[in-house]
Amino acid sequence: MKTLQVGDKVPNFISKDQDGNLVSLSDYKGKKLVVFFYPKANTPGCTDEACNLRDNYNVLQKQGYELVGVSADSEKQQKNFKEKFKFPFPLLADEDKSIISTFGVWGPKKFMGKEYEGIHRMTFVINQKGEVEKVIEKVKTKDHAAQLLA
Repeated sequence: MKTLQVGDKVPNFISKDQDGNLVSLSDYKGKKLVVFFYPKANTPGCTDEACNLRDNYNVLQKQGYELVGVSADSEKQQKNFKEKFKFPFPLLADEDKSIISTFGVWGPKKFMGKEYEGIHRMTFVINQKGEVEKVIEKVKTKDHAAQLLA
């Protein structure tokens, strides 16, 4: 798993959001962007993480951050997740895993003694120049906004 690191230039990406709209990195040019990857919509840890970001969205925006969530879920799954929890940020349906691969967050995982391939819960802060400014590898799902603001 070759993950993007601090200082790396982020290649432009394009994906559909929960409503089928195309979203790309270039849409956020000149802004600070938080891209958070989560394994599966509507699962406990992913819900905790996204709800924590939702609850702190105004504080994050005041600090100049825009947010985008990414998983390999379908548009429909992302739409249900967003509507159910009223997230104010887009959720990208990266079904072909192109963004997941670009950031290098797909790889071997272990759960209850079983090994499998999946999305690693990680967050990247991208600066106004499109470079990785911060990588959070050990996301605290219930306190993720505090990790971003630290």
